[in-house]
Amino acid sequence: MSAAQPRRGLLIILSSPSGAGKSTLSRRLLASDSNVRFSISATTRDPRVGEVEGEHYYFTGRGEFEAMAAADQMLEHAEVFGNLYGTPRAPVERAISLGQDVLFDVDWQGGQQIRNSSLRDAVVTIFILPPSIAELEARLRARAQDSDEVVAGRMAKSRDEISHWAEYDYVLVNRDLDACEADLRAIIAAERLRRDRRPELLGIVNALNREFEERMA
Repeated sequence: MSAAQPRRGLLIILSSPSGAGKSTLSRRLLASDSNVRFSISATTRDPRVGEVEGEHYYFTGRGEFEAMAAADQMLEHAEVFGNLYGTPRAPVERAISLGQDVLFDVDWQGGQQIRNSSLRDAVVTIFILPPSIAELEARLRARAQDSDEVVAGRMAKSRDEISHWAEYDYVLVNRDLDACEADLRAIIAAERLRRDRRPELLGIVNALNREFEERMA
């Protein structure tokens, strides 16, 4: 008997305003689920100290990046503070063809581009909301990494981010991190079990029908 055909992997888009818990949830999921890999972005900015090519980013020149984008070799891309960032298509297509799920930590604009790509059938979108704006600001300040000006800028951007919540398949409210993680896992488990994502089912059903016919012969 031939090996069962692997299911096609998922493109898991996780978005949230800064401070809602997206990065922590992503780290937890990647650490505990070996079938989920993180999407590595390409960027035209210079590597920072400690960053490794192919592990943190794919570092490329602007000309090469723009050529890839023009040739539809980027699933999504944007310019941020004068540098280009984007998701190369080839590694993602290779991963999902092998049944691996790819996790994207992107904003609503990046998510929208991926949803509108040729890989849209593999996309699952999840938005993380904070329980309140006061709690969101408290979490940002608890990091003790940003100035008041930076926190104010992140808070201003949060309103725009939250306004796109209804564009997502699933919306979770991160009142409790453990509970939110459990809900995230439940979503992924259910999406993996969807009939249209399981090519092996046709072979199983055909085998059951053959068994019926043999019994009635």
